[in-house]
Amino acid sequence: MSLAVLKSRALAGLKAPEVAVEVHLANGLPSFTLVGLPETEVKESRDRVRAALLNSGFEFPARRITVNLAPADLPKESGRLDLPIALGILVASGQLKAPTLDQHEFAGELSLSGELRPVRGALAMCLSAAGAGRAFVLPAASAAEAALVTRATILPARSLLDVCAHLTGAQPLVPQLPAVPPAPTFACDLAEIKGQAPAKRALEVAAAGGHSLLMSGPPGSGKSMLAQRLPGLLPPMTETEALESAAVHSLAGSFAIDRWAQRPFQAPHHSASGPALVGGGGVPRPGEISLAHHGILFLDELPEFERRVLEALREPLETGHIRIARALRRAEFPARFQLVTAMNPCPCGWLGHGNGKCRCTPDQVVRYRGKLSGPLLDRIDLMIEVPAVTEAELTGRAAGESSVRVRERVAAARALQITRQGKPNAALTPEEIEQHCLPDCAGAALLKQALTRLDLSARAYHRILKVARSIADLAGEYIIRGPHVAEAIQYRRGLGG
Repeated sequence: MSLAVLKSRALAGLKAPEVAVEVHLANGLPSFTLVGLPETEVKESRDRVRAALLNSGFEFPARRITVNLAPADLPKESGRLDLPIALGILVASGQLKAPTLDQHEFAGELSLSGELRPVRGALAMCLSAAGAGRAFVLPAASAAEAALVTRATILPARSLLDVCAHLTGAQPLVPQLPAVPPAPTFACDLAEIKGQAPAKRALEVAAAGGHSLLMSGPPGSGKSMLAQRLPGLLPPMTETEALESAAVHSLAGSFAIDRWAQRPFQAPHHSASGPALVGGGGVPRPGEISLAHHGILFLDELPEFERRVLEALREPLETGHIRIARALRRAEFPARFQLVTAMNPCPCGWLGHGNGKCRCTPDQVVRYRGKLSGPLLDRIDLMIEVPAVTEAELTGRAAGESSVRVRERVAAARALQITRQGKPNAALTPEEIEQHCLPDCAGAALLKQALTRLDLSARAYHRILKVARSIADLAGEYIIRGPHVAEAIQYRRGLGG
């Protein structure tokens, strides 16, 4: 048989379309041709495959070898196609008899000795391949994360020889058993923060409804500490959320089994570029907003980020995904993250502080805050001031509820939201807001006054209603009352109150 066809997977965003690896051997001068839009890493597989076959004890055919990666218009990158190409050459040359070849899919990078090296995106590939009904052969180092997809059959292999022994029936590969991930742990506790009771309350409201949050305050007031404790307040991830989050990290090569089902917390430096934050590159990769999917994206020193970088957040904040378009490639990544930001009230940071250190002029303060556009601020649900901790609070013992107790209330409020509308309050559409977030007469009158006095936009009006709905859910009340609306309005008063 001079023709062999094997199945593998490519990566296109979070999807992993099927790739047919067709290997044909013909008479003529010895050559090795790869067609089907291969990237540089795939073209280099010719040398890796030749050395791996020879060092594994096989013969490399001195014939005209043509490898076609179909579909031809789908770009293929990385070394994951080494294994199916090598197996295709062995089958086409008659060195390997594999009657069950069509019952498997293959992915793995070959070393020169024939050992299999881990591949990026194993979990994403198995998510797409789970419905095909074929077993997936992967390097042993990538099998543990792929086995998190419980409906897929994962066969771990350490070398090319192991795969050949399995296909011939001499020594079948043992399916990878799903690992039992450790229970989520939280190193930071809300009770460790001294003072800041209003900020802790705002953090609880943000966690209950999945709302975005902006904290403004002088240096050392505890803004970063508050943000770091927000993941510990969020309800546990569902299996679907955990798989989606893990798949994105698998694409980026940053997945770790001990982080399974833990809310991601991404805190990029303010020097991060636009592609680093939203994703991009010649071969589109997920950015920080996608790595924070179903978790927290924390932007400290918010005005220090480039304005065009911050403006790129506006669309994914509304839609929950990001589309990256390049000349030859397009990719879509999920980006349903909870935005938490922190900033100083002025360039020096001491505006309004009792020590009188601030020497910033009004123009400097305006320019500093002007780095944040109105449309971006309009998309932030809660804006709070985090004042400096007093001497009595700093020298006293930390007092307040632990993260465990707050998380119980947040989980109960989130369960109400899922039962009522199937999503967190922050994700409600305008039509759903009219259905689920109507206040009583006192709340409606208060909201009408706020619209006039605070000159709120339609988006801000809807966000007040969603925050008020979360406050009512925390209180276990179905009706949104006046005090709920009043508290929500306080969170929309903007920078500087």
